Amino acid sequence: MEIVKKISLFVLPCVVFLVAIIIFFGKKSYFESFLRGAKNGIKSSFAILPTMCALIVSVSMFLSSGIEPIISKYLSPILGFLKIPSELFPLVLLRPFSGSASIATFEGILEKYGPDSLIGICASVIMASSDTVIYVICMYFSTTKIRKTRHALPIALFISFFCVLLSSIVSRVFLNMLFN
Repeated sequence: MEIVKKISLFVLPCVVFLVAIIIFFGKKSYFESFLRGAKNGIKSSFAILPTMCALIVSVSMFLSSGIEPIISKYLSPILGFLKIPSELFPLVLLRPFSGSASIATFEGILEKYGPDSLIGICASVIMASSDTVIYVICMYFSTTKIRKTRHALPIALFISFFCVLLSSIVSRVFLNMLFN
């Protein structure tokens, strides 16, 4: 174990030194390439700014409107039939739209129900197995200027729903294995 620690002390300085040698003796102008990439990155940032603003405003309006408990009340029988804990509904609803809002909701779920509960384990699996699909689709399609998304959104939402359903099943199986 000591030898690994000693080797690890030299790895980062060696990598930095190697990169410096490549930049100094390389035939390409790496700094110009870096500047070109930074310039394109700034252009892309300005291109997606309107979409980002629209997403942030819409998620904020949704969270402030108070409609989530109403939707949750009407969908809880369906979630119960599918054996998905209804306490996960805010996370399930926010996860496709916003990473930060879903992380805040996830933290609230863990604080309220605990990480070792069925709800906590389901929430953890949902967070690990799903993505902010609407956010990703909006950013990707607005950056590439694609207007006809075809089946991308319905399929992505179906996969997100499948992740939620599967997380509930996997979590129940996992807990049954632990306590049997």
